[in-house]
This record gives sequence, structure tokens and C-alpha cells, in this order.
Amino acid sequence: MLTAILAAFLGGIILNFMPCVFPVISLKALGLLHHQGDSNRARTEGSGFLLGVVVTMLALAGLLLALRAEGTAVGWGFQLQSPLVIGILALIVLGAALNLLGVFEVGLSLQRAGEISVGRGVFVRSALTGALAIVVATPCSAPFMAGAIGFALVQPPAVALGIFLALALGFAAPFTLVSFFPAIASRLPRPGAWMDILKRGLAFPMLGAFAWLVWVLAQQAGTTALAAILASAVVVSFTAWLYGIAQRRRLMGRSFKVLLTITVALFLGAVVPLPNVLQAGAEPTAAPQTATAVAPVKWSPHTVNELRGHGKAIFVNFTASWCITCQVNDRTSLSTDAVKQALTRTNTVYMVADSTKFNADIDDAMSTFGQGGLPLYVVYPADGSAPKVLPQVLTPSIVINALNQASGKKT
Repeated sequence: MLTAILAAFLGGIILNFMPCVFPVISLKALGLLHHQGDSNRARTEGSGFLLGVVVTMLALAGLLLALRAEGTAVGWGFQLQSPLVIGILALIVLGAALNLLGVFEVGLSLQRAGEISVGRGVFVRSALTGALAIVVATPCSAPFMAGAIGFALVQPPAVALGIFLALALGFAAPFTLVSFFPAIASRLPRPGAWMDILKRGLAFPMLGAFAWLVWVLAQQAGTTALAAILASAVVVSFTAWLYGIAQRRRLMGRSFKVLLTITVALFLGAVVPLPNVLQAGAEPTAAPQTATAVAPVKWSPHTVNELRGHGKAIFVNFTASWCITCQVNDRTSLSTDAVKQALTRTNTVYMVADSTKFNADIDDAMSTFGQGGLPLYVVYPADGSAPKVLPQVLTPSIVINALNQASGKKT
């Protein structure tokens, strides 16, 4: 248990450097720069972020454990298997990008537009950013993390929550330490006019995250859902623009009430129909396939059992469209010419287990290997002996060596 707690804490720290988390973490770095020289405000930022991370992590972990206790085989990142969650998260990220671009401001009253709110406003916004960071982080699985989560999912609830708490503390640790120790914060650049340029520049990683979420939604639910989320994005953007006009002009009285009514009506008109549209538009999608020379075979427990021990090695790629680490491994390792040639030369059966949508068999198989999250790569030797689990971050040499060993062929 102590090993799993330490692994979760280290995995949480590493998670800060994964590509899916960068857009949100950059928001907190900007917040620290705003409060440099004011230790109280910096501590408020750090405390809010820590609380948001811990509460959201424990809430997700509690829901995950409850679902598993009821017999539903779900794992880390389970909420991203829902098109509705993906759609709502995409609109939230879009709203954050528009805020960074200055279309509107968050937490400012109409009478104080342009001022920096302090105290409780800073704490709440930091807590919400921490919550968003955890939700966005779930597609990623850092080194040390998957094994710790896999161990947690087969433990009693108290032990499991302790491991997830360690993961949350590790994730929040770097930012919280900088917030609470002025000596570290003093090494950051001085605030200035350049920060306004940086703020707008950071909107583009958020827009990139929005584009990625829209792509994932299209993989999950098809073109109808894609059209719905793009139309909602236009309406939400227009709503934000109207709200920004009200803030800048400090509209009051009847004019503001009319504008506010229009804004709320537009926003509700975009968001309320989403659940029905996304579910109705759901259609089967093809499994994400690596461009290998070997034709991919759709994974199933039955197919694996049929093919094992018949003189061919089997390589199983447990992946999902929303798993960024999976996509990076596909591009940097599994799609390389060297790996393609190794698959052909060793006559390996290449299988794809697609978890973009919920698949109980895949989650059961991952639990069997002690893995709580994607990616997962398993190589079954040609002689039918015990399978081997590869690291979550691949290189071509790791894959090629594993294929050579599994097939009994030399390089």
C-alpha cells in the first residue's frame, strides 16, 4: 500500500508535465505572476487550487469505486467515455479561451470591469481551475500512475481513496509549493505589460484543447454530434461576446436586463438540447488504428484465447481516442517503419482494443493486468507462455525487442 501511495504521488507530479494538462496548468502560472510580491494572494491561489484538485479527485474516485462496486467495469478516465461529458467539457474549455482573449472577464462585477478581484473571488476561481485540471488530466496516465490506480481499484474503499488522495496531492504539489514559499516565487519574472500578451497567448493552447475534445466527440458520436457541438460553440462564443459588452459598457437598468435575458436564453438554447442530440447522434466508430503493415484485428477475449499458443506472437494495443499518451505512442513508435517491419518479419498478430466508448471486456482485461488506466500494451509470446506488459511510454526499440522475444526471432 505504501508503495502504491508513493507511486501515485510521483505519478501526480509527473502528470503536470503531460500534454493534456498543460493548457490548464498554464492558467495557474499566470495567476501566480499576477500576485507576485503579495504572499497572501499567492497563498490564496495555492490553497484554492489544492482544494479544487483534492475535492474533485476524491469525488471522481468515489464515483468510480461506487460504479465498480455495482458491477460496472470502469477505469481511470471513465467519464470521457460519455459524449455528453466531452461536449460540456469542450464548451467549458472554449469559455476559458475566450476569457483569456479578453472577450469577457470572470468574477468581476459590471461596475468594476477591468479590475483584479481579490480575496474570495481568487480562491473560488483557483478552486474551479483545480477542478478543471483534474477533469482534463484524466485522459493522461503518467509513469508510476497506472500501476498505483490498478492496485487501488482492487483494494477496500478506504485504501483506494488514500491512494487517489496521494495522486491529487502529487498533482497539486508543484504549484502549491511555489504559492506558499516566496523564495521560489521570487525567481519568477516580474509582472508587467508583457503579461497581457502572455494571457492572450495562453488562449491558443486552450483552443487546441477544445479542438482535440471536438475531435474525440466526433470519434465517439459521429457527424451529428459534431454539428451539434460546433453550433453550440458558435452560440456560446456569441453569448460570451454579449456578456463582455455588458461588462465593458457597464450597462445598467432596463438595457442590461434585456441584454442579460438574451444572453441567458442563447446560452440555454445551446446547452440544454445537447444531451438528447449527442445521445441520438451516437453512431459506431472504427477503432483507432495504427498505420502498420499488418492489418489490425479487433480485440476480444475470445479472439485472444483462440490465437494464443499457435505459433504466432500477439501484440494488443489498448487505446482510446481521448487518450493523448496513446496517440503520441502511435505516432512516435507504433507507426514507424521499423516497428511496421518488425511486425511483418515476426508474423505478429496486431490487435486493437478500442476504449473510446465504454467496453466492459476491455476494462476487465485491464484490471487483470493490474492497470487502472490507458495506455496498455500487452505482448503474448508465440509459445503460449505468460504475456508481457510494456511500459506506458513507448519507443520503437522497446516494441521491436518485445516482438523479437515474443516470436523467438533474433534481430
